[in-house]
Amino acid sequence: MATEKQDLEGLTILGDSSSPERKLETFPNHSSSRYYLVTLKTDEFTCICPKTKQPDFAQIRIDYVPDKRIVESKSLKLYFWSYRNEGVFHEHLINQILDDLVKALDPHWCLVKGIFNMRGGIGIEVQAEKTKTEEARKEWISKSDKKTDSI
Repeated sequence: MATEKQDLEGLTILGDSSSPERKLETFPNHSSSRYYLVTLKTDEFTCICPKTKQPDFAQIRIDYVPDKRIVESKSLKLYFWSYRNEGVFHEHLINQILDDLVKALDPHWCLVKGIFNMRGGIGIEVQAEKTKTEEARKEWISKSDKKTDSI
């Protein structure tokens, strides 16, 4: 099914804004009758340590099985960018990203994974998951784990 004109209603960032903002925009899922996996990833994520203000760099990967809504990728990019100067612990960050995605999408299943670059000789990996439909989770969790790329 092709993108329809009404699919664009409510998308204010795409084609316009290029400033960081904590707003996730979505559009309708025309294939909501089936389970399928959407994977979004970046290796350019940055935030700062809440105590030292030193920069932290990470790879972020989002796997989700959409229900009625799909996240618009430019809004996700600007959402990520909004963390650039924010002091946040990695564990809090990944859980906040998951909470915001679940609020915007109400997906069948969502997994957010962050792999943070080593600092002080220690690397941190954080995963957070939310399941609404166990059947969707079972179908995609094993496939998500078997992906061979970096995240």
